[in-house]
Order: sequence, then C-alpha cells, then structure tokens
Amino acid sequence: MKKMLKLALVLAMCAALSGCWTFDHQVGTGAQSGVSKKKKQWFALWGLVPLTTVDAKTLAGGAENYNIQTQQAIDDIVIGIITGWVTIYPQTVTVTK
Repeated sequence: MKKMLKLALVLAMCAALSGCWTFDHQVGTGAQSGVSKKKKQWFALWGLVPLTTVDAKTLAGGAENYNIQTQQAIDDIVIGIITGWVTIYPQTVTVTK
C-alpha cells in the first residue's frame, strides 16, 4: 500500500511540475490556405542536444506566407514522462500555409 501511495505521489508531482507551452511565428503575411503539416522534434539532455531538426521552410513547401507553431502539448508531456528517465523530450512543430 505504501508503494502505491509513493508512486501516486511521484506521478502527481510529475504532472504538477510539467507544463504546456506554445511559440507562434508569422512569416510574411501569415497563413492563407489553412493547410497544416506537423512534425516532432526530439531533444536529449533536457533539451540541450537536438536529436532531430525540423525545417519549417521545407514543411511550408515553398510558400512565402505561413505560420509556425512550436509547442509542447499534453501528448509531448506524456511521451516525455515515459522517455524522461533517459533525458529525451519531444516537441511538435506545426506549419500552416
């Protein structure tokens, strides 16, 4: 019973200390068509070392006007809780043309 209580406390602390965040950027006059593409970007050592690189310009497919949204949402946090013990964390990059 004590083990379960400790585990529940640790999980509650992990959930309470994690947070969602979003950065929005506009290129040119911003999105025109509403067509979006998403890609995960992975980091090691608590975000210090990028494991993958997402090129927003490539995701935009040659468009001159688009929005870029970089975020760590609830799905990224859940993945981070699972992979966090090896210090690997994801974030999602969305480009809307």
